[in-house]
Amino acid sequence: MNAVTTNQAVPPMKIYTRTGDGGETDLPEGARAAKDVILTETLGTLDELGATIGLARAEPLPEDSDALLSGCQNALLAIGAELSGVDPEAMRFDRLGPRHVARMEEAIDRHEAELAPMTEFILPTGSRAAAALHHARAVCRRAERRVVTLAREGESVVSPDLQAYMNRLSDLLFVLARVANAQSGCGDVPWKKRGE
Repeated sequence: MNAVTTNQAVPPMKIYTRTGDGGETDLPEGARAAKDVILTETLGTLDELGATIGLARAEPLPEDSDALLSGCQNALLAIGAELSGVDPEAMRFDRLGPRHVARMEEAIDRHEAELAPMTEFILPTGSRAAAALHHARAVCRRAERRVVTLAREGESVVSPDLQAYMNRLSDLLFVLARVANAQSGCGDVPWKKRGE
């Protein structure tokens, strides 16, 4: 996870520490883990998801979509901290709960109401913004699969709300990709089931 510069008297963080050269990485609160165990793989995929959402946000997007995506990027850092076993109170972040999932569902419903009903499968393309959002959606599905594996293998406590949030996040990214296509005027690209 990347650190944010603050005005508090906190010593600066070095970018390289050489402590990961042997294939292990630091986890919050001083623990160490191999870089290829499911926990670090999950954290890395969440980081990748945050970066792909950032790439989508670099494209012209409606203000509401950008604000939603900013909130999602912040939530992903909280998810990573929670999965790492960080105490939310000590680090002062919100643990994901039912209200986060409900807000996500409300955003999906609100944006979907602006779109023509889907009657066929669509390709992950269209405008650059939509393509970037579809890419983020695909990475989100992988992150969700990693979270499910993490929960099943018992390496971290994974709440049902966290799993539900990850599932809704991919749905939100899909809907926002459709919104981006609609607003760009290019529309969704349907799947051609037979070669044409």
